[in-house]
Amino acid sequence: MPEQSVSGSDRLLMDGISKHFGGVTALNKVTFSAQAGEIHALVGENGAGKSTLMKILAGAYLPDEGMVYVDGCAACIHNPMDAIKLGISVIYQEFALMPDMTVAENVFIDEINSGKNRLINWKELFAKTRVILDELGFGNIPANKQVRELPIACQQIVEICKALSRSSSILVLDEPTAVLSTVEAEQLSGLLKKLRNAGTTIIYISHRLNEIFSLCDRATVLRDGEIVGTAIVAQTDEQSLVNMMIGRKLQDYFPKRESRIGDIIFEAKNIVSGNLVQDVSFYVREGEVFGLSGLVGAGRTETLMAILGELKRDGGQIFVKGQEVKIHSPLTALHAGVSLLPEDRKGQGVLLELPILHNITISCLNKLTKAFGILDFHREREEGNALAEKLRIKMGALSDPASSLSGGNQQKVAISKLLGADSRILLFDEPTRGVDVGAKIEIYKIINELAAEGYAIVMVSSEMPEIIGMCDRACVMRGGRITGELSRDELTEQNLINLSMEVKAS
Repeated sequence: MPEQSVSGSDRLLMDGISKHFGGVTALNKVTFSAQAGEIHALVGENGAGKSTLMKILAGAYLPDEGMVYVDGCAACIHNPMDAIKLGISVIYQEFALMPDMTVAENVFIDEINSGKNRLINWKELFAKTRVILDELGFGNIPANKQVRELPIACQQIVEICKALSRSSSILVLDEPTAVLSTVEAEQLSGLLKKLRNAGTTIIYISHRLNEIFSLCDRATVLRDGEIVGTAIVAQTDEQSLVNMMIGRKLQDYFPKRESRIGDIIFEAKNIVSGNLVQDVSFYVREGEVFGLSGLVGAGRTETLMAILGELKRDGGQIFVKGQEVKIHSPLTALHAGVSLLPEDRKGQGVLLELPILHNITISCLNKLTKAFGILDFHREREEGNALAEKLRIKMGALSDPASSLSGGNQQKVAISKLLGADSRILLFDEPTRGVDVGAKIEIYKIINELAAEGYAIVMVSSEMPEIIGMCDRACVMRGGRITGELSRDELTEQNLINLSMEVKAS
């Protein structure tokens, strides 16, 4: 991969940055630069040092050594306010917005909190906000609306408007499309290109390689706290980028699996849930990875939720090992041997502030108790250790909070919870969302190992290569209905697109 720079001047230079946490080296003499008017991708596996480097830029951490320069001048960044004054804004995955305040109040919160004006001219505040929204092409977002009433995509635009109200010249976005639909992601892409053309420096952190290649000018790769290299995106390819990130070839993405598929173990017949799920039927066999594909909003997640009893089911039957089971809630689903890995890992999959051990064993406490419902702590630790070892969870200690783990290892903890409950039918909703390339490969290996042990796996994924690379068979959904079924040999991007975009004759 060529190590070059594009024409232009460095707006940002982080020179020889090192950071240690105890005996762990998070960053080792990292030198990173970004230019005015470019979108610069910062990529690497979870734990590579991306977040630490950006937190130093944002003033959340102080470096142990090294210097930061903005527009050629040494920058003293001791706290987030210092960074803001230098024109640096960081938009994290978890937005720093006040949901009960209006769009305008959020955009100009610094001005409101400055104390210079005791009285707020609301008419002027709304007008200034509308000017920024119009300039960005999002004039349809009402300036006087509470942020909590906006879709996630619009909340992200509010964050960007807040950065622009501060006259930010350096904008950092951390996984900005993780919760966006395809259409919303395209809107954001257009906005970022517009900001780049106006001279803004954008540092773009993403695990989605397709976004990097469609949007970014350069990419810098971090691995184990060190810079591996920087490349002009137009002069490289995914193969080279993946090799730099993880030292593996792209064809090793989806590990090979010898399918040993048994009898039908799970069947959903004519599932109906309001207008979201319409007459959906499918089956899964022991040892099979079955995919549910389709565009965002096609009804895939809603189908899983209706099966699990999280959404009210207006019709349909569920069979486990040929016997009809009555599932009215996640608990009754668990008793029937059916468990869900939700797409919202942080919100629903893992209890971040609880110890890793408690997260692993929370679904199987009934089998770890002695007489009178007293928990057997020794058995609980044995169970936790066994599952952590089985799923190769990289951690300090079982007593550490789940929040101490990388995204990929948090996902492994969420999966271990299902296995601890002895569920044989696993519903995986976007199992690799928000994790890095290396963690994805680890999760794919786990899925293959579970299938080899006879588990039946239903996998919802918005990534077509994932469906093609992992599934033995897949159904495609559109508008709450299944539009077709594809065998392993028929799983191609063209076939998936054709069925996803199918339009019913009127």
